[in-house]
Amino acid sequence: MNLPDLTDATLTLEERIATLTLDRHDLRNALTGTGLVEDIVQVAQWVNRCQDVSVLVITGAGSAFSAGGNVKDMAERGGDFAGDPAEVAQRYRQGIQRIPLALQAVEVPIIAAVNGPAIGAGFDLANMADMRIASSRAKFGETFLNLGIIPGDGGAWYLQRLIGYQRAFELTLTGRVIDAQEALQLGILLEVVEPEALMPRVQELAAHIAAQPPKATRLTKRLMSMAPRLELKDFLDVCANFQGLCHNEPEHLEAVERMLAKMKKSS
Repeated sequence: MNLPDLTDATLTLEERIATLTLDRHDLRNALTGTGLVEDIVQVAQWVNRCQDVSVLVITGAGSAFSAGGNVKDMAERGGDFAGDPAEVAQRYRQGIQRIPLALQAVEVPIIAAVNGPAIGAGFDLANMADMRIASSRAKFGETFLNLGIIPGDGGAWYLQRLIGYQRAFELTLTGRVIDAQEALQLGILLEVVEPEALMPRVQELAAHIAAQPPKATRLTKRLMSMAPRLELKDFLDVCANFQGLCHNEPEHLEAVERMLAKMKKSS
């Protein structure tokens, strides 16, 4: 399947790993005032159609992962922030709020490779991934209140699910910026590595996942996403149906044969 045409980001596909790089380093990869919202949504939809993808990696070009909203536009009441309350609300719905909805629907695991500061909506974007690995140079901040606004892109929904209500409340209400080590201690990050090791480590993890049976990987991602929303009995019903599909897939029998061959060789 052909790669989508993007405006302010780049996309590669190698060995079942799609890597989306936010490429507006001149604006520190701000999500508003650029084409990045449309690019991210387009890639999310493409991933679900492309059966050659098993993992989606999101990272940033330049020194920042993403600075979030364009503060200059806010100061000038322009771009996404122009107009009366109803107009601004509609722009949020038709603009940046499309990102969490699109990424929540992605059928493959998402890894955020946080190369630098992830601030405001940029922090929230990282938290929309299933896993986050960061450079030691990364910083994180739920800084909306510092600008007199609320997390309008869903950040308050994601952060408390990652680290609990009390810690999320403190970060959101103080607007303080934390370094990568504190983010690791809080459970926001899976790992922190040196800058030059970031993409190799992320690619290593992505390759391990991409080597798994692809259809079962997508179903497992769906199960993991559904689990918090379902009662146990309903969840087990879904598991039974998904498992019925898996047991009838050629990839399952191929995996079993590989396991039996490995057991025979080691015996």
